[in-house]
Amino acid sequence: MSNSTLPQFSQINPAIIVSELEKILVKNRTELPCLLTEITPLDWSLIEQLDDLNDRIQRFWSPINHLHAVKQTPELREAYNKCLPLLSAYSTELGQNNSLYQAIKVLANSNYHFDSAQEKCLHNELRNFHLSGVDLPEQKQKRYRDIQAQLAQLTNHFEENLLDATADWYKQVTDKNELSGLPDYIIANAKKDAQKKGLTGYLLTLDYPSYFPVLTHAENRSLREILYKAYITRASELSNPEFDNSPIILEILNLRFELSQLLGFSNYAQKSLASNKMAKNTEEVISFLEKLLSATQSKAKMEWENLTEFAYACDKINNLQPWDILYYREKLREKNFGISEDALRCYFPVEKVLSGLFALIHQLFSMHIQEIKNVDVWSPDVRFFSITDEQQQLRGQFYLDLYAKPEKREGAWMDDYQSRRKLQDGTIQIPIAFLTCNFPPPLDSNKDALLTHEEVLTLFHEFGHGLQHMLTTIDYEGVSGINGVAWDAVELPSQFLEYFAWEESVLDFISSHYLTGETLPKVLIEKMRKARNFQAGLQLLRQLELALFDFRLHTEFDPVKGYPQIQSLLDQIRKQINITPIASFNRFQHGFSHIFAGGYAAGYYSYLWAEVLSCDAFYKFLEEGLFNEMTSQAFLETILEQGGAKDAVELFKEFRGRPPKIEPFLESLGIK
Repeated sequence: MSNSTLPQFSQINPAIIVSELEKILVKNRTELPCLLTEITPLDWSLIEQLDDLNDRIQRFWSPINHLHAVKQTPELREAYNKCLPLLSAYSTELGQNNSLYQAIKVLANSNYHFDSAQEKCLHNELRNFHLSGVDLPEQKQKRYRDIQAQLAQLTNHFEENLLDATADWYKQVTDKNELSGLPDYIIANAKKDAQKKGLTGYLLTLDYPSYFPVLTHAENRSLREILYKAYITRASELSNPEFDNSPIILEILNLRFELSQLLGFSNYAQKSLASNKMAKNTEEVISFLEKLLSATQSKAKMEWENLTEFAYACDKINNLQPWDILYYREKLREKNFGISEDALRCYFPVEKVLSGLFALIHQLFSMHIQEIKNVDVWSPDVRFFSITDEQQQLRGQFYLDLYAKPEKREGAWMDDYQSRRKLQDGTIQIPIAFLTCNFPPPLDSNKDALLTHEEVLTLFHEFGHGLQHMLTTIDYEGVSGINGVAWDAVELPSQFLEYFAWEESVLDFISSHYLTGETLPKVLIEKMRKARNFQAGLQLLRQLELALFDFRLHTEFDPVKGYPQIQSLLDQIRKQINITPIASFNRFQHGFSHIFAGGYAAGYYSYLWAEVLSCDAFYKFLEEGLFNEMTSQAFLETILEQGGAKDAVELFKEFRGRPPKIEPFLESLGIK
């Protein structure tokens, strides 16, 4: 693929985005009826031509959507918001097109000899038509379209409020002594940020690379409290009212409930499970989460007692507060294991981690990763790579954007520019991914950034998603790569790859002291591995809190009860499972983008569900040899290459030789 066919980010002009999108949508709407009348009798070329129409939009919109997430400007935001209802209207219109639905139904029931991936593709298409309201009377179809358009705007508004609320707050510190305990590089970055704003001293923000080190290392308890309160009340009624997400959350839930009712479901959780999940019903999800909760609570309680005793012994703190937890947790970790995340940073310069990660992928799957220069990117520090196999076949390409910036949304994610598919001329369209993180940038642009091991895990996680997208061998877009994969299994490859970053043989080639070149010493590796499950019970309880809140909220939500039920449910869940103190002003839900602005509504449990799968899969590598060629090949062929071409549980059984077990996951956390 030549660079000219890649997105030209420098050419994206917000002033013409809306008009260009309108032209594409008009062209698609004009071509669709012709497509349906010209193909007689129906054959697979119908799907190929539909994919052409979808790709035309995807290749135009994906770079804009990505730029909106990583380099947002007021002009781009305005154009983006104008495009959302246009895209929503087109999408629901397509999903409710009865002529298209009937054509695909005829194709699915024909004597055409499909392979299993094509059959799965057609099955998914028909399911999606039903979930788009194709069976509804016209009046209800119109209401469905209106709801989808409103949801597209509301979820985006939620994310914008969070971004603006985060950017709106900062704290200037003039006395360096107030920053005692913070690593030198954090203080240096804070000084640089202050200078950018024309301020003296140091600037602390709510961006993760600034906020998290303060909560973890700052000796100044009042400073930790100030940042914690600002962070946990972002986009709520307790911070800048201009960015309050409260009414948006309620409206999103009201509309999701109404949408579910229109389609014949009792609640949004049922609708979510019907879309594409391994879990078959709400009871199965709740039972899964409660089983984990039951297994975790006693361990978590003991961990909390140890932490509170330690805080009292250190500083006579007998009322440990939420802003104290990370600080004393890190100090206790250092005391127990003689190791800290910050001390490990000097062994993980970005270039060494990347070269080691690429070497790992080659050793496991015989894939070569090579950087390609002179590609049009949105920021000078963004890089572009290609992946080829042993036969020199190009398998995929990806952009890598590692560092946090003020105009970039928080978190880490993988998104796609295009998916693998066979084009009508017989050539293969190569999958291209965006891999995005928010690591602290290097202090000096000429030097490597240094990563904590936690950040190394984040990089491995997103790369695992990228591998599933890019290494697929399925030629039908609807089920290639990440497309069509059950949502509660989509985290399997990402969480799976994280496990390798704990293994000594892998740490040997992803680590190198930035000054001496020495690999991570065995004594530190042993300490890391011993500390791996430190307070794993408390961390699992936190994930269970989020998963239960999300799933029960979308199962039990009642429009009549209004907003108070949201906080009430969260308080109830916390009372049931939480051991740690919760501040009365905690408004974490106002920043819960996964469920109010992302794809995890009634699906946040997927992280834990897929963790069971990924851990069980990795145990096969431990049993048969970390670099056992047959095991690696089996994982490549069943999990990474198949995408959504088969049901996730069937693919897992093919790889593991049996259904998944929960025991390896509990064992990995030290929970019996």
